[in-house]
Amino acid sequence: MTGFLWSDDADAFFGEQPNAGPSKSNLPPKSSEKPASKSAANSGAKSSAKVPAKPRPGTTSEAPLTVAQLNAWIKNAIEQTVPTFWLAGEIGNLNQSASGHVYLTIKDAASQVSAVIWRSTFERIGMDLREGMAVLVQGRIEVYGPRGTYQVIITRMEQQGLGALQAAFRRLHAKLEKEGLFAPERKKPLPAFPTRIGFVTSPSGAAIHDFTQVLKRRWPGASVLIIPSRVQGDGASQEIAEGIRVAALLKPALDVLVVGRGGGSLEDLWCFNEEVVVRAVAACPLPTVSAVGHEIDVTLCDLAADVRALTPSEAAERIVPSRDDVFDTLTGVQRRLDTLLMHRLSQAEMRLQSIASRPILQSPERLLETPMQRLDDLHESLDGVIDELMQSRTEQLERVSQVLDAISPLKTLARGYSVTLDAQSNKVIMSTEHIQPGQLIRTKLSDGEFLSKIVED
Repeated sequence: MTGFLWSDDADAFFGEQPNAGPSKSNLPPKSSEKPASKSAANSGAKSSAKVPAKPRPGTTSEAPLTVAQLNAWIKNAIEQTVPTFWLAGEIGNLNQSASGHVYLTIKDAASQVSAVIWRSTFERIGMDLREGMAVLVQGRIEVYGPRGTYQVIITRMEQQGLGALQAAFRRLHAKLEKEGLFAPERKKPLPAFPTRIGFVTSPSGAAIHDFTQVLKRRWPGASVLIIPSRVQGDGASQEIAEGIRVAALLKPALDVLVVGRGGGSLEDLWCFNEEVVVRAVAACPLPTVSAVGHEIDVTLCDLAADVRALTPSEAAERIVPSRDDVFDTLTGVQRRLDTLLMHRLSQAEMRLQSIASRPILQSPERLLETPMQRLDDLHESLDGVIDELMQSRTEQLERVSQVLDAISPLKTLARGYSVTLDAQSNKVIMSTEHIQPGQLIRTKLSDGEFLSKIVED
């Protein structure tokens, strides 16, 4: 038996020297070879001693491989010899771990193989995976030594049956949708009666012709400003995005901006799926209308715009009202206002007549009869109350006067008493201790007063 384990490569892999194994001289002689003579053998034995050969790993029961060595050898052999490859099959056993890595199997009717997509790769792929999805993957083989299994490390993935453009469309759609560029709450309403309309498109294309024809028929008062741009081919996406940015800066400002072109193949319309165009539409401060292709064509520009029109002609219909419809609406409103006004006037006249026929308005003086009578009654009652109050207060005053008169000092003086005061300080002298010789005093009697001077006895 021959192979890797019995070659010089095995010695190098397991740390052995290539010349450490048995040489040809140590192997048994072939039948065609003649054995050496005894004398030669004896002379060789005398000249050098034989070294026993060290068995190579895995070749004998005395030098078996460990499981780790075997798996390491298989890992080295497979990973170094199997190149990166493309593989077609269906997804099975799909499972995404908490760390973000995706584990799955790629299978067909006859067999299956384990596979893994690392988190960073899965985020870059940007696909919605599901069981049974037919896919085309690119990857490499990796042997997982601890379990002795192998798996495909997926580096790229496409949904089988989709072209490169469609796959790119799906990836970019998922990325921008995750960022919220297509969210309904971001949509701005269109103005009811726009007068200045911008259109980023090719000035020679059929789209602008169809648009202006419908616009003139429906709302002649609106003007259209064409912002020229290529709408297919290399560099078209950058021109469209720049046109959108320029439109937002125009003065006087535009009321609404249209971005579009006529129909075409997926390749022709692809510039409206470019990320630079989609982001420019989403960031535009003006209300935007996407009018790309025909009814069956859907681009990422359509999804990012505030309003999607199926064709440029429909865009004109969505942006401006019909003059005839507005005239009919205003005429109907005028009729309804006339009818409502006449009805209100009739109701007001009937109410006025009803109020004018009331008795109180026929003889308004009757409104004052009862209040005047009530006022007279109150006046009489008030007079009586005032008289009673005056009488009560007079009697009370007389009683108080009598009490005060009874305790008045003047009454005491009238009975023969007098009051002596110091002539200077006018203070009452209550004791002889308060007088001195030569002091002037004033004595009050009931009928007058006199001055006296204190002399020594």
